[in-house]
Amino acid sequence: MKNNTKKLTLKDVALKLNVSTATISNAFNRPDQLSAELRENILKQCEEMGYYGPNAAARSLRTGRTGIVGVVLSDELSYSLSDPVANQFITGMAEVLEANDYNMLLLSATEAGQDVQTRMQASMVDGFIVYGHKPQQYHNAPWLDARKNVVTVDSAIPGTPSVNVTNEQGAYDITKHALVHKPKHIAILGLALLDTDRVCRIRDDELFDAAASISIQRLAGYRRALSESDIELPPERIWNIPHNNHKLAYQAAREALMMANRPQLLLCMSDRIALAALQAALQMGIRVPEELQVVGFDGIPESETFHPSITTIYQRTVSKGRIAAEIFLGLRESKDVELETELIIRESSPAL
Repeated sequence: MKNNTKKLTLKDVALKLNVSTATISNAFNRPDQLSAELRENILKQCEEMGYYGPNAAARSLRTGRTGIVGVVLSDELSYSLSDPVANQFITGMAEVLEANDYNMLLLSATEAGQDVQTRMQASMVDGFIVYGHKPQQYHNAPWLDARKNVVTVDSAIPGTPSVNVTNEQGAYDITKHALVHKPKHIAILGLALLDTDRVCRIRDDELFDAAASISIQRLAGYRRALSESDIELPPERIWNIPHNNHKLAYQAAREALMMANRPQLLLCMSDRIALAALQAALQMGIRVPEELQVVGFDGIPESETFHPSITTIYQRTVSKGRIAAEIFLGLRESKDVELETELIIRESSPAL
């Protein structure tokens, strides 16, 4: 039997309730424009007649906007959602977007090569917030389209505003602090310094472009501080860890700590790497900080709760998310923003 029930439109509902279409729309999309009592009454009556809000597709056709921002994460979604730094970034961004009736479409940059999927994604969003862009891997991604509204975070795309932290200065500050203890042997556990999926030691001629990689900026900060103390660190004492996870970081830490001239200082490019390095050292019977200092970067909660607690560089990750969303929505001037980092001294590399 054919169903002749007519689907209610915004205009139909407004006529039935004897209010304007704008009032109905505000009840669903802009509650701050109505009194709580009026909004509650409208929503109740709409529910009773089977109307559940203005059609999003129709609204998109009228305004040319979908109300959706594509959030491009540099790693797989399963990793990004469990990573404490990425999680804090998403939290800060979501606070601003939700307050302004915007939705997020989470995307993984690792799938950028799937042309059909990326074209579909580009048509669904008003623009992109790109977290950790890696230009050496994604040459034809939809967020490189100059016609799109794009904001980058922890990276840079020419012609788009970016939100970053003082990565080089933070790495410099933590190295200067650790060198006060006068370690004789040093190693760096780096993150995604090379275009490879292997845990390996680096060659300088293989390093990514400094402007495109926060890891290269941190490496420059380490090297500047070491140079000022007349310490030359050869490439074979710098490890590349392709992904910021425990297994790979633990492998690199074990290799470093088994060197003939065992490091007395490990400069780790993330707190996750530092946590793995500490676990490797403790399992090998190496005392921290008496025989080995370990320092990290990021300021994740685990860096404080682990024992020994980790000396680290704190970055305002939640603020990065908020600022990126504000720039995207036009609530803040469209220009580059660089947030200051802070040295947090704890047990793994204490003050003298």
